[in-house]
Amino acid sequence: MKILVPVKRVIDSNVKVRVKSDGSGVDLANVKMSMNPFCEIAVEEAVRIKERGEADEVVAVSIGNAKSQDTLRTALAMGADRAILVKTEEAVEPLAVAKLLKAVVETEKPDIVILGKQAIDDDCNQTGQMLAGLLGVPQGTFASKIELAGDKVRVTREVDGGLETVELSKPAVITTDLRLNEPRYASLPNIMKAKKKPIDETAPETLGVDIAPRLKVISVAEPKAREAGIKVDDVAQLVDKLKNEAGVL
Repeated sequence: MKILVPVKRVIDSNVKVRVKSDGSGVDLANVKMSMNPFCEIAVEEAVRIKERGEADEVVAVSIGNAKSQDTLRTALAMGADRAILVKTEEAVEPLAVAKLLKAVVETEKPDIVILGKQAIDDDCNQTGQMLAGLLGVPQGTFASKIELAGDKVRVTREVDGGLETVELSKPAVITTDLRLNEPRYASLPNIMKAKKKPIDETAPETLGVDIAPRLKVISVAEPKAREAGIKVDDVAQLVDKLKNEAGVL
């Protein structure tokens, strides 16, 4: 069984995001980048499935510029067997990502695609669902537990009311939630081994996918700074302020 794991290079989750002075986007100059945390969870789950003997190969794929190779090397150090870079200098929207991944899936023919439910840079939470729709295969989103049983995959999902368990037929697309696992730290020997693992390169043009943007960012702004709270003397004053100042009553 083969597992395909898409991964994304994003601003490190510990870095404070800065908005450009002209409001055109996020400032990426001299900013530490790393693998999207949800993608780390997806890689970890795929590697665990392989370690249990339920998969033969884990293939990581990323879409971005040459620096995305660093993200793929991280996936290889965690335990992926090989990697694919769809190289482009353009910003790619979720629909274009899903179309590119569909082309990769049609070439690689994995039994399962495991990817993070969302990226922490745009928080779109769309790619997995779009990919399943384009492929016409079952999907299990927000997975907190994945169990394999022959040609079926049982996915426990986190929903508003608690947990929901669905059974999918392979091939299938699964998106990971935070509670699925705790990603490992890559050891130094594995980091060194990852340098020798292959990374194949392709391009959107080679895959026959148009990645022209369909959305336009009008402006980006930091959230308004939170103001200090105040104390009130009694309930009447609280109600008055909620009604006349906050406008919530």
